[in-house]
Amino acid sequence: MSDWTDVAAETDLFEGAGVPVAPGGRDIALYSQGGQVFATDNLCTHGHARLCDGFLEGFEIECPFHQGRFDIRTGQATGAPCTEAVKSWPVKVEGGRVWLALD
Repeated sequence: MSDWTDVAAETDLFEGAGVPVAPGGRDIALYSQGGQVFATDNLCTHGHARLCDGFLEGFEIECPFHQGRFDIRTGQATGAPCTEAVKSWPVKVEGGRVWLALD
């Protein structure tokens, strides 16, 4: 069973942008989109760029290095040259705080 870890204030997030957090030394990006919060690993599986520095359109984050894309809901690669998914993390928002289930 995963423990929930408090990683950010909901007010630290804004629609259409990634925000980096580092719970337990992990590099994770948080995204606020469509009234929901999502989390993925922050490192692109293709070019080793930080996804929080990329461009978020809809539910896809575009890597700032080679413009590959990932679905922030699932971590699946959705655009070349990316073919390997990034890990996505379960998220809940309670009491104005963002919590991640870390394994």
